[in-house]
Amino acid sequence: MGTEKSKGTKVFALGGKIHNTGLVEVPMGTTLRTVIEEIGGGIPNGKKFKAAQTGGPSGGCIPPQHLDIPIDYDNLIAIGSMMGSGGLIVMDEDNCMVDIAKFFLEFTVDESCGKCTPCRIGTKRMYELLTKITEGKATMEDLDKLEKLCYYIKDNALCGLGQTAPNPVLSTLRYFKDEYVAHVQDKRCPAGVCKSLLAYKIDAAKCKGCSLCAKKCPVGAISGELRNPFTIDTNKCIKCGVCASNCKFGAISKS
Repeated sequence: MGTEKSKGTKVFALGGKIHNTGLVEVPMGTTLRTVIEEIGGGIPNGKKFKAAQTGGPSGGCIPPQHLDIPIDYDNLIAIGSMMGSGGLIVMDEDNCMVDIAKFFLEFTVDESCGKCTPCRIGTKRMYELLTKITEGKATMEDLDKLEKLCYYIKDNALCGLGQTAPNPVLSTLRYFKDEYVAHVQDKRCPAGVCKSLLAYKIDAAKCKGCSLCAKKCPVGAISGELRNPFTIDTNKCIKCGVCASNCKFGAISKS
């Protein structure tokens, strides 16, 4: 059972945007599509598959074009990921890949023992650059700097933690570069996740003037008169999304 170089079975902790979460054991060489669509039951709410992250926080993100790749040690490394601890996190179209890379890197920064400079300082500088990108304050030069820093850390860190820490960043840069560029050049988060780049607005044609959004807003950023369209003060708005989740008429959107 298994492949020529990866024998036996592998247990994965299947989680994220998937119908059936839990531990699954499959023969080595099983495709990612089989695990996600047949065993996992696919993506909920009719959403599209965007990526799967394998190997824990130090693994890489696998895009849709590699769904049919047989899962084994060599194949995962070849596409920028790793088997690692057997974590398998599924993401859909509502996930921002820059934010995902930042999320996993935050764990590595906290876990670094601090013995070597590439890991202790380098991962912090990577995290700072990702924060800068998600806040819409980065330049294209920052993207180049981020990629160079990733390879420097991989080549010079003393242990496996530091050597694999850049994987989430490198894999998302490799397969989802357009999202990074959108954050940097357009100051826009395509998935609508990064708060600093979001703006909530009320569609006057759909708003019934019920005032529910104004009552729920924790900072009083919404105002208006009953039975007339309400407006959002973008200077006060903290982008919590409470207004949109409570609007019964779908009049509030984020962009």
